[in-house]
Formats: sequence, C-alpha cells, structure tokens
Amino acid sequence: MVSDIDDDFFDGSEADNSANSDETNTESNSLANKKAQEQAQKNLLARKRIDELKEKKRLKNLLDDSEDW
Repeated sequence: MVSDIDDDFFDGSEADNSANSDETNTESNSLANKKAQEQAQKNLLARKRIDELKEKKRLKNLLDDSEDW
C-alpha cells in the first residue's frame, strides 16, 4: 500500500544539499572578504592621496608671499 511508505527515510540528499550550501557560503564569504579587502585598499590609497594634496596645499600657502608685499 502506498501510505505505508516512510516519508522520513534518509537518502543522503539532504546531507549533499547541506554540504553544497556550506561550500556556497564559504565561496560567498571568500568573495565578499576579497571585495572588502579591495575596497579597503582603494580607501587607503584615496586617503593617502587626500593627505598628500592637503599637505601640498598647506605648503603652498606657507610659501605664498603674494600678500607680504
């Protein structure tokens, strides 16, 4: 009879899905981490450039003697 079939029978497919899910999560985390590191590097370079420009402007203002005359 069809109603006698055990629906709770473990066939291993759930374990495969779990393993695939874990692998996908690991890859997603790895990719997200890589993108975060790339963005952090870009931010660092941008901050360095901003600091350089501010210093250049400060030095230019110090050396500007047009108002001294």
